[in-house]
Amino acid sequence: MKFGLVGTGYWARVTHGAVLVADPNVELVGVWGRDPDKTASIAKELGCAPYSDDAALLNDVDAVAFAIAPDVQGRMAVEAADAGKHLLLDKPVTTIAADAEELVAAVERTGVASIVFFTIRFAEPSRKWMEHINKDQWQGGWARFIVSAFDEGSPYASSPWRREKGALWDVGPHALSVLAGGLGPIVAVNAEGGAGDLVHLIMRHESGATSTATLTLDAPSVAVNVEMTLWGTSGVESVPGDPSEPVDALTKALHDLMGNVAAGTTRHPCDVHFGATITRILADAEKQIAENRS
Repeated sequence: MKFGLVGTGYWARVTHGAVLVADPNVELVGVWGRDPDKTASIAKELGCAPYSDDAALLNDVDAVAFAIAPDVQGRMAVEAADAGKHLLLDKPVTTIAADAEELVAAVERTGVASIVFFTIRFAEPSRKWMEHINKDQWQGGWARFIVSAFDEGSPYASSPWRREKGALWDVGPHALSVLAGGLGPIVAVNAEGGAGDLVHLIMRHESGATSTATLTLDAPSVAVNVEMTLWGTSGVESVPGDPSEPVDALTKALHDLMGNVAAGTTRHPCDVHFGATITRILADAEKQIAENRS
């Protein structure tokens, strides 16, 4: 399958680019980015062509992998879907609920396949855990993403969109994707903001279960804690493995996308419909936090 890569940053290089180049069933045709110098640099590193025109890249590929800021991704993904290109998207698909709905409409209109890369949902240990826990009854759960993304030396320290949107939109999709996967669809959220980008969420699930999430990207390094846990009649179970190793997880997401294309199937537990649902929930939470602070 011929792929184009959209994005020139750290994540595009070490994750998307590395996975696409390594897969024997993929031809990485080229890369597009807004900065010509960065585009030329990553294209040389990956052994593909640099594109100055995103429309020209779309003309030459079957599918597009996105590794850019979410709101740019949301708009460009609609263009790619309308051009009949399959989509390997990053989370969140966008932070704008209306744009998420437009993307869903474009995918339904054109019949392209889509996968949203929620890393933990595709990592082998957590994926197997998800298959196991779905067989039992769970009454609730919690997620904590207390991380130091902006420490010196962090590859995300210079990410403008993460600094602007904070933990709600960066690690929030991870938390909600796991809690929804384990407890069922989320039907309501209550949100409260703390200092900086600290966010507390309370979710109600269609199953009747409830869950909570505490999120921040700007914690002291000594306080870093990441945990996702369910509780119920089977006891307590936490997501295993290290969610910071994304290459194998993205390889699985890529293979799921190509498998769906080969089978003529468009639906997937982590397709744009699920991605848009996560965007709607987080946009609601963001609105609540803003109103509570006003």
